[in-house]
Amino acid sequence: MTLNIPTILTLLRILIIPFFVLLYYLPYGWAHLSAASLFVIASVTDWLDGYMARRLNQTSRFGAFLDPVADKLIVATALVMLVERNPTSFNNIVLALPAIVIIGREITISALREWMAELGQSAKVAVSIIGKIKTIAQMIAIILLLYAVHIGGISSADVGLGFLYVAAVLTLWSMLLYIRAAWPILVKN
Repeated sequence: MTLNIPTILTLLRILIIPFFVLLYYLPYGWAHLSAASLFVIASVTDWLDGYMARRLNQTSRFGAFLDPVADKLIVATALVMLVERNPTSFNNIVLALPAIVIIGREITISALREWMAELGQSAKVAVSIIGKIKTIAQMIAIILLLYAVHIGGISSADVGLGFLYVAAVLTLWSMLLYIRAAWPILVKN
């Protein structure tokens, strides 16, 4: 394992998670803004590590493995914390549904990609443009939900929830595309 700049950025995203959780649960008015800001930093490093790996020609098998793991860990952590915030509220049920879809899809597609890689068919389930758009909508949603303030009379949490549903729809769409691409190989084996 070679530690290069992209891999260090990915590891940083994983190391941010405990601080992100701590900030979110602190009983101070600035805590949610701080947690949202840390999530923004993590989101930027998600883009930056991939960009730098390609730009500096520092791609590695370890980095290719670790990057999606880091993404899924911080996204799942954020979604679980957001759902946990008020487990008895109807609004939380509305939040839990897309969170379950997103986390469930990530587990399913990760398993599918691993299996396809074992069969030498990983190109069939490579990241698509729909997956990238889903990731952008998901990151915007989580940032707005974490921040949870009113901006100009509009609740950032309400806008974030809208983005989360867009992300959930794109999540299902991309999952269906991946499964359809892998289906001929799935039914053969």
